[in-house]
Amino acid sequence: MIAALLPAAHLSIDVFSLNVPVPSEVARLASDLALEIPGAEERSRGRHTLVVKRLGTGGYESYHAMEARVRELLDGQPAFAAGVDGIDIFEEATNGSSPVIYLTVESPGLWDLHERLCEEFGALEGLEGEDYDPHVTIARGGPMDAARRMCDREIEPVEWHVEALSFLDAERGHEASRISLPA
Repeated sequence: MIAALLPAAHLSIDVFSLNVPVPSEVARLASDLALEIPGAEERSRGRHTLVVKRLGTGGYESYHAMEARVRELLDGQPAFAAGVDGIDIFEEATNGSSPVIYLTVESPGLWDLHERLCEEFGALEGLEGEDYDPHVTIARGGPMDAARRMCDREIEPVEWHVEALSFLDAERGHEASRISLPA
């Protein structure tokens, strides 16, 4: 079921993504780890997400038309397992400050969903399709040596079942709507 959380006047299709809301245990882990990287920009609690697919205009005339198409594609989509199990870095971010330190995510169900959405909406070169690297950002910036040391840390894995997906308006930092799984 999709529940609109923002009025239609505030929606711009160019800056939306479909995301997995992360459980509080994962957000807390990311926030705690970010404190150990001097000078890094951490995500504030409640802002940690896991991108499934960035959504561009794709020929849709409005956010609502695009959302309806995604809902059709997700019809019957079951909940699926996901987990974080390590730390890694993107030494050079595609945008924003570098490095990007992140929690690695394992989830065959997430990969399957990403591939289905890429078939419909296309894949952003360097970020999606074969280049997709599911992750939860810990922090951006800070010294590279601190980021590399962070990658040597072992973490206690956290597993959960993904029971909802959310459309995020990246420009405004708000959830626009949510889809419960199974859809």
